[in-house]
Amino acid sequence: MTSLIDGFLLSRQWRDTKNGIELSFWLATDQDPVRLVIENERAVCFVRRDNLLKIPHTAHRKALALKDFDHADMDGLYFRQQRDLQAIRDHLAYDKSQLYESEVKPTERYLMERFITAPMTVQGQVIQRDSFREIRQPKLKPAKYTPSLRWISLDIETHDLRGQLYSIAVSTVDSHQIFMVKHPDQAPAKASELNITWCDDEQSAVEQSLSWIRNYDPDVIIGWNVIGFDLSFLKWKCQELKIPFALGRGGETATVLESQMAGQIAVARVPGRIVLDGIAALKSAFMFFDHYALGFVAQHILGQDKLIEEGNKLEEIRRQYLEDPVGLAAYNLQDCELVARIFEEKDLINFSLERARMTGLAIDRQGGSTAAFDNLYLPRLHRQGFVAPDIGSQSNVTSSPGGYVMDSTPGLYKNVLVLDFKSLYPSIIRTFKIDPMGLSVGLVSDETNTIPGFLNAQFSREQHILPELVTQLWQDRDAAKKVKNAPLSYAIKIIMNSFYGVLGSSGCRFFNPQLASSITRRGHEIIQQSATFIEQEGYSVIYGDTDSVFVHLHDDLDEPQSEAIGDELARKLNIFWQEQLQQRFKIESCLEIEFETHYLRFLMPTIRGSEAGSKKRYAGAIRQNGDTEMVFKGLETVRSDWTMLAKVFQQELYRRIFNDLPYADYVREISEQLYAGKFDDQLTYTKRLRRPLESYVSSQPPQVKAARKMKNPGRRIQYVMTLNGPEPLENLTAIPDYQHYQDKQLQPVADSILYFLDTSFERLTQRQMDVFGQ
Repeated sequence: MTSLIDGFLLSRQWRDTKNGIELSFWLATDQDPVRLVIENERAVCFVRRDNLLKIPHTAHRKALALKDFDHADMDGLYFRQQRDLQAIRDHLAYDKSQLYESEVKPTERYLMERFITAPMTVQGQVIQRDSFREIRQPKLKPAKYTPSLRWISLDIETHDLRGQLYSIAVSTVDSHQIFMVKHPDQAPAKASELNITWCDDEQSAVEQSLSWIRNYDPDVIIGWNVIGFDLSFLKWKCQELKIPFALGRGGETATVLESQMAGQIAVARVPGRIVLDGIAALKSAFMFFDHYALGFVAQHILGQDKLIEEGNKLEEIRRQYLEDPVGLAAYNLQDCELVARIFEEKDLINFSLERARMTGLAIDRQGGSTAAFDNLYLPRLHRQGFVAPDIGSQSNVTSSPGGYVMDSTPGLYKNVLVLDFKSLYPSIIRTFKIDPMGLSVGLVSDETNTIPGFLNAQFSREQHILPELVTQLWQDRDAAKKVKNAPLSYAIKIIMNSFYGVLGSSGCRFFNPQLASSITRRGHEIIQQSATFIEQEGYSVIYGDTDSVFVHLHDDLDEPQSEAIGDELARKLNIFWQEQLQQRFKIESCLEIEFETHYLRFLMPTIRGSEAGSKKRYAGAIRQNGDTEMVFKGLETVRSDWTMLAKVFQQELYRRIFNDLPYADYVREISEQLYAGKFDDQLTYTKRLRRPLESYVSSQPPQVKAARKMKNPGRRIQYVMTLNGPEPLENLTAIPDYQHYQDKQLQPVADSILYFLDTSFERLTQRQMDVFGQ
């Protein structure tokens, strides 16, 4: 009997067989998970018809009603095995212009050509297996389905990166379990409220934990560096113990693909399950922290500390394993639960699902903007009769400018408005019909049927894909906002805003400076003309940045008057652009400017050591829910490489000045208290080593000097500048160099605002300096 099943894609694999390529997809459904098996598929790419490329006898060449962007006729090349296509790709690696779309994986092509991202309806004969259902040769179509996923949080404790396993902890929404390896010298453990399974050896702990996971059968495994450490270690330990790393569904083996290059992350392949790393998930959702140690992030998000602090973590874990294994089990479990709470607080699983739903990317794939663009664009391109080139085949060397950043007018102001273009680059794409295929058609069309771009670009008024795609995403985002689906709304925003970056990247198959420049240079024009319009209305534009203009009003206006001007300026600007674009190009404006922020007080500092205004650095005070709040952009308060002393000092000094409160005595008091040792706990610098410590030969920055004095330095170095130079926080031998902190932390922060009050840090602290013999 044929069944119809709605499901959500969890994992995808392919493999070559003698009869063709076999695709395997695992789905989450309302009942048991479902595995789809599709056999006898062919690998495919394209080649120009006039290219007399020699292909193996196992391949098939077929004329197609498709063209490339030069409007040349195309043939399809079909291969029984993916490895045969890969062999031709390798042979032609010296000239990537000969093949088209040859890098698209079989699983991705199969899904995208059916317009399937993640949710789908499956039709076929159901075969009941142990704990899952299987459908072979199913029919697939896109659907609107949202799964309810089962998850576990996983964490392990070990002696070191490739040593003894101590324990494996798993937690779920309503249960937990810890598998603890007994030390042979340990006395019988005391009773504990924790669910601890005491295992005689490592093999028992690994096998029992894998069995527990298979029985619980989660859709999602979450953790903290869970791929790079936990799963990587377990894979290695399974190999050492000669047992299968059977973490996948259907008894399938999992694997971890270790990163081969610096900066790349390891990838986990667990059939039927998603692996989401907390660090990567936060970064993917554009949530950034000074560093990503679990304790640090948990403190910032949850306000909770870990049971073992970072400083002596490894030594304490080893001690507890020998002396207090129940305490170590509690620590192990806490890590699982902290990760689960972070995922819940930031809704990271739902964000990852919505991102997959919108892009077709694997749920656990981070980044991938170019692949997401391919998933959305290629199937629509094919239906318009075109194919796309291979990545890296473009020979364009012309670069396109970035976002427009106006020279600022430094000063300390009252009543500054920010007018912001809503999603400026996507709006430009919609308005000016900027599109890879539209450019190809426009360049061979009559000018009356095109819209001019930059670098001699011409875009078809009628034939395009990207403007409609952006419009649909825009509508989807508005609908998500209406129903308060924050993860979906944010996922769509990220996707839309990535389109310009993709088109401007040489790693994109559609890379063309005419495309990117027609977006950015149009953005420059829009910001500059908007600033001119505002100036003609009688107001001063003191700064502009990519999609915003900063407008200084008169100092004596109150808040209602200022906000009314902001609303009126936005209204007039929208009318101005509607009229301008209709007159110049006979197109409808999709530009939408909004009155975003009213700064009661605003500082635009100078570039340090210069009288010129800075860029992308400012501070201000706004009214939020009846209270005054401080906003810092690009200044010391929001930078990870400044000390807590500088940050606290800046926030309070600016607060006083913005609120017309006394500040001179405060500056002197802070300086005096610094020399008195009152801020010794706020003098720590935190910086990262960008490469291995031994590679620093010619340059010796302070963090390197401090790291050389550490027993086991990692990448993240915490140090204090002392009278003996930089010393690691863990091994201080001298008192802090207070003069250094006065000159390098307090004075630059203070002078950036005191300059506009006709005074300086040195002038205010001169008396105090005299006292200390400076």
